[in-house]
Order: sequence, then structure tokens, then C-alpha cells
Amino acid sequence: MKYYLKHILALLIVLITFIVKAQDPHEKGNLEQYYNETLHFGFTMGLNRADFLIQPVVHFERFDTLKTIISNPKSGFNLGIVTDLRLQKYITLRFIPSLLFAERNLQYYYEGFDTITRTKTIESTFLNFPINFKLRSKRVYNFGAYLLAGSAYSIDLASKRKVVNSVNPKEQIVKLTRDDFSYEMGVGSEFYFQYFKFAIEAKLSIGIKNILINDNTIFSNSIEKLNSKLLLISITFEG
Repeated sequence: MKYYLKHILALLIVLITFIVKAQDPHEKGNLEQYYNETLHFGFTMGLNRADFLIQPVVHFERFDTLKTIISNPKSGFNLGIVTDLRLQKYITLRFIPSLLFAERNLQYYYEGFDTITRTKTIESTFLNFPINFKLRSKRVYNFGAYLLAGSAYSIDLASKRKVVNSVNPKEQIVKLTRDDFSYEMGVGSEFYFQYFKFAIEAKLSIGIKNILINDNTIFSNSIEKLNSKLLLISITFEG
């Protein structure tokens, strides 16, 4: 996560510097009526970093050799369609149905005569339906910034919730629910060109629902609650 934020921040600084230096102070800017238009459409693409928030069971000590459970985030990508509705000059409502490909690992560390690590990989393909309020700043010629806040509903098309687990721990999987709800917050910077608007956006999504299915395996019994966590770094093009 820190890796992405560091590089996105550096890219934003470079782009802002370029726009400011290249801007004629007497120029009115591109797409002058953009803030007054009711509806805009576009598309978005980017990378995501999927993770879990883990809450172990209360009496974790009863699992003698299991010492800790760690979530190991992985990278994926996402594609979406943007619909932006003007509510007020500086406030819009955004609906961005998206397809997300994500992967997460849960690592279980056991300590006995030797340390054993068992990794459970969870691959997901999400249909994501976020609705966000966007608070945008006043434009500085062809540059603007904005804040996002809202919620999302997602469906995991690759969910294995109905799979019957094997009795062999090596073959067992961690099963998750198909549906999830989350709240979202984010920031972005946008640049206005002659025929379109380009934006770079970072958004954090935290799941509200416990998505763990406890099917009485050693991997689910040790977890009380499992919530999703997703960082999205996206670029958008809107007309």
C-alpha cells in the first residue's frame, strides 16, 4: 500500500508542476462549462491491493500450536464505467459499476518442534457497485482536486461458499460469502484537456460485513471476524 501511495504522490506532483508551468495565466481553461453540465460519462481503469482485517477468536490460546494469522495482500486490476450526476456546482453523485480481479492470502503460523506456515490463497472476481459523493474544488485553470465518500455493494463471482471442504487440511479452503458491503473514501486530482477530463484517484474501501463462513475447519475456527480491505488506484477519462 505504501509503495502505491508513494509513487502516486510523486506522479501527482510532477503532473501538477507540468500543468502550472505550461498554463497561460490569461487562458480561461478547457471545458469551461464542465461544472455546469448535468451528466457526464466515462471509464476508469487501474490497480487494486486486496487485503483482510482479521479479528481472531477470543480464546485464541486454545489453539496450542497456532501462534498467529497474517493477511498478505496481493495486487489486481479493475475496469469500470463512470456515470457522474451534478447535484450542485461543487457536489456530484458518482456511480461506477466495475469488474475487479483480486487475490488475497491468509498465512497461518504454527510453532511446535518446528515452525510451519500454511498459506490459503483466495482469488476473487468482483462485480462492484459503488455510489460516491464527490466534493470538488474550484478549478485553477485546467486543474482541480476532489474528495470522495460513499458506500459499495459487491458480488464475488468466484466465491467457493458452496464447496464441501476436504478432510485433509492441506486441501481445505477458507470460504467467504458471495456478498459484501463496504464504506469508501478517497481523493483525486483532475486535469482538463480540450475534449476530455483526465483524473488520478486513490480510494480506500473497508468492508462492513463479516465475510467468513465458519465451516468448522482449523482455518475458520480460529477467526472470529474477517472484513475486506481494498485500496484502488485508478485513472479516469470523462467527456
